[in-house]
Amino acid sequence: MTDLKEGQRILVGDFMKIQDFIDIVRNKKNVKFTSAYKNRVNKSRQLVEKWVEQDRVMYGITTGFGANSTKTISKEDAETLQRNIIISHSTSVGEPMKEEEVRATMLMILQNAGQGYSGIRLATLDRYKEFLNYGFIPFAPKEGSVGYLSPEAHIALAVMGEGKMIENGQVIDSLKALEENNLSKYDLSYKEGLILVSGTTSVTGLAAIAIYDIINSVKTADVIGAMTLEVSKGTLRAYDERLMSVRAHKYQLETAKNIRNILEGSEITKANYAYRLQDALSIRCIPQLHGAVKKTLYDALDTLEIEMNSCTDNPIIWGEGNDGEAISGGNPDSSFIGLEMDSVAMAATMVAKMSERRNNRLVDGNLSENPWFLVNNPGLNSGLMIPHYTQAGLLNDMKILSTSSVIDNIPTCGNQEDYVAMGYNSSKKAIAIAEKLEYILAIELLSAYQSYQYIDNNLKKSTVTKAIYNEIAKTIPIMKDDIYLYPHIEKLRELIHSGKLLKIAESIIGVFL
Repeated sequence: MTDLKEGQRILVGDFMKIQDFIDIVRNKKNVKFTSAYKNRVNKSRQLVEKWVEQDRVMYGITTGFGANSTKTISKEDAETLQRNIIISHSTSVGEPMKEEEVRATMLMILQNAGQGYSGIRLATLDRYKEFLNYGFIPFAPKEGSVGYLSPEAHIALAVMGEGKMIENGQVIDSLKALEENNLSKYDLSYKEGLILVSGTTSVTGLAAIAIYDIINSVKTADVIGAMTLEVSKGTLRAYDERLMSVRAHKYQLETAKNIRNILEGSEITKANYAYRLQDALSIRCIPQLHGAVKKTLYDALDTLEIEMNSCTDNPIIWGEGNDGEAISGGNPDSSFIGLEMDSVAMAATMVAKMSERRNNRLVDGNLSENPWFLVNNPGLNSGLMIPHYTQAGLLNDMKILSTSSVIDNIPTCGNQEDYVAMGYNSSKKAIAIAEKLEYILAIELLSAYQSYQYIDNNLKKSTVTKAIYNEIAKTIPIMKDDIYLYPHIEKLRELIHSGKLLKIAESIIGVFL
């Protein structure tokens, strides 16, 4: 591993924000523990070792798990118990998690255990830190979790050198990869197997990826919606500050302001201010819908960041009072994140359905007053007819994925876990929704871009829309006849996903909500 300067490291131990998370998980900055982090972990570990020597009865440490919690485990077998929980719980199936999803889960394990209430050894957390910093990717099948346990167990098995890892796209024995990097097998000690599979770590990690991308997309949707308004001869009358003031929802006000700022200086919009008395709802209700969605997203982000910086282990190691106590409870429950991500999924789908309607207006010759499907000689050419089909298929998927996960309940563990929150599936489907939203917005952006060829050339675009138009024009031609559209849709989706489109707008008008 290349030694990095301090500026290239993220300190783990203080309150983690979503951007810190993304810098580690996606941008692959290295992890370093703060002194406070190390002290908390060591203090908690000392208590566990002391209590094991005292033969205390503690859930998951000197007892079995779940319905087996009445079975006492001897001190001599306590370490075997921790290995057994990892092996027996590695049962998730199907396609593996993506690299950043694995990294997200490992980082949340560091956050969860690093609060100082888990009794794990610092050396074990160092091992996870090494996996992040070296770029090791444990093989962790993604399907079959109710909120914790199985994906995390696969990751722990790889960390121990007994599972699988993904290297250059191939699944290999983790021990082989470790030995190639002068690392050996690793044995777990008391309590460690339990903490490594317990908690809302995968739920929170997947949710953080999804919410980061969806917030980026919804802010970008303001920009794309403004471009559609401009090329549709829409009126800014519906965005009047006076109109917004009588319905004082913060994010509605801010979204309307965004649209006004994005279209500041547009001669096209100025010329068409009175072209229609009123536009269709998909054009004039952007502040109302995007604003409501943003409130949902930012409320969810607040909840997520609390969860990212919490201990969701069971039991917790409480060091205060008369010699402390191992307290068993229900903090691994994923209801907080599950409910939020179900709401986020619905919110993102609402943005997508409005985007699809705006796109439909652009490609429908009766509504746009342009050639059908934005191509000359329609009939001979299909133009942008079929990308709208793609939107329809994606939107149908999003509607299916917007069905709540957390309302379901399937008891497990011999009815010891007779209620299960199912938050993992809420986060998992939110990631899928985030990607589909980006594609739906990319298709609207493609139609808006193609529509500019039919605008009076004597009228200037706004500074923002001109900058974005020029960026797109670097790689995507104005369509005169049918062309191969797939690579252009992919390029526009990446322009959205990377945040580049949003950065272009914000570099001109400033950062916005």
